Amino acid sequence: MRSSRLAPVIDPVRRNVPDSVVRYVGYAVVVCVVLGLVATAGDGQAQTGFTQSGSLKRSPAEIVKRYVRLDQKGARLEAMGFDVLAPYVDWKEEPSWDHVVVIQEATVPEDYRQWTIIDNMDIIIPVTFRVRGSVNFKSAVFVPEDKTEEVRFHVKAVRNSWRIVEPVIPPHIGVPRMVNFAREAALHEQDAAQRGVLAALEGSLRKAR
Repeated sequence: MRSSRLAPVIDPVRRNVPDSVVRYVGYAVVVCVVLGLVATAGDGQAQTGFTQSGSLKRSPAEIVKRYVRLDQKGARLEAMGFDVLAPYVDWKEEPSWDHVVVIQEATVPEDYRQWTIIDNMDIIIPVTFRVRGSVNFKSAVFVPEDKTEEVRFHVKAVRNSWRIVEPVIPPHIGVPRMVNFAREAALHEQDAAQRGVLAALEGSLRKAR
């Protein structure tokens, strides 16, 4: 990091939030179809040796898990971060975030009984984050806040692939990655006062481990 400003390079986004209603009628049929798609995943891999990202032959939970893990590892802290995450989402750009959420872990349920199945190509998967706090980019200060946060990721079949269509949330970065990020920023900071601020940030993040 070559500037005292910690903000990642993320562009503005236009949200497209569909308004869907879960229906009981036909629910059993929908579940069978979804499970049928998931069950074919092993055969597809065996035949091709490679499965396209977001393939409808894979579980929709897999696309969410990949997105969440990449975000946790700090993909959106990098200049080209959106390019890494683009294969998993259905938006073209993101807002300029002024903060990140610092997390200990994230849990993505693979059991379809924990999902909300709207139809066989339209599913909501709840992800549970164990939050430790947040970091404001302008002040470079860590604000501790231990809590559990649930984000309901809306996954749909888009152009023959699973894609997350909403919500667009702030970066949810793992504690170890944020510690490294603060240390790297301090190493590249020319201003002594700012180096002190970043060193204090690193120290407070280490305590959150």
